This record gives sequence, C-alpha cells and structure tokens, in this order.
Amino acid sequence: MGRLIASLWKGVTYRGREGHYAFILHRAAGLGVLAFLILHVFDIFLVTFGEEVFNEFLQLYTHPIARIAEVGLIFGVVYHAFNGLRIIIIDFWPKTTVYERQMWRMVMLITLILTAIAGYFTLAPIFE
Repeated sequence: MGRLIASLWKGVTYRGREGHYAFILHRAAGLGVLAFLILHVFDIFLVTFGEEVFNEFLQLYTHPIARIAEVGLIFGVVYHAFNGLRIIIIDFWPKTTVYERQMWRMVMLITLILTAIAGYFTLAPIFE
C-alpha cells in the first residue's frame, strides 16, 4: 500500500509543470464526462420501467449534492473542450509550443470564469 501511495504522489508531483497538470486534468475531465454520459444513458433507460420510476430518479438531480456535482461536470466539459482546442493548436502549429504554458493558463482562466458563471445559475436554486 505504501508503494502505491508513493507512486501516486510521484505522479502528481512530477516536475512537468503545466504540461503535466494539463495532461492529468484532461484525462480526469474526460473520465468525468464519460461517467456522466453513462449515468445519462442509465436514467434514459429507466423510461422503460415507467414514467413514475423515471421522474422519481430525476428528482435526485435537484438535490444540492447533485447540483454541486453538476458544477464539476460543467468544469470538466468546459476544460476538456478548451484544452482540446489548445492541443489541436499545438499539434497543427508546432511553433506554438513556445506558448504552451500561456495557452494552458488561458484555458484555465476561461474555464474558471465560465464555470463560475454557469455554477452561479446552477447553484442559485439551492439558496432560494
């Protein structure tokens, strides 16, 4: 168990800086979006059991914890999209690798701003 924790810690603290963190966050965001898509397919599948079952399950999405998770989903989708565009720019125009750190910081800034705006509207019903 100690080796596993040491290995995970090494992976997180690797000195790759922005490129390393962009890689980790891109994968985590992709997995989060995939998890949401699986949950979404499951809740649509519940329609086959009747409208009551489906509507009862959808009530879970109004719970405050679900709304907080939805803000996480918003972050994941926005980050994954803009970081994907950053990766495309770097792949098609290799000379832009000089600006990789600045582009990643811009991706993070855009992601945080858009997530904050969408998160405000997503979380507002909790406080009404």
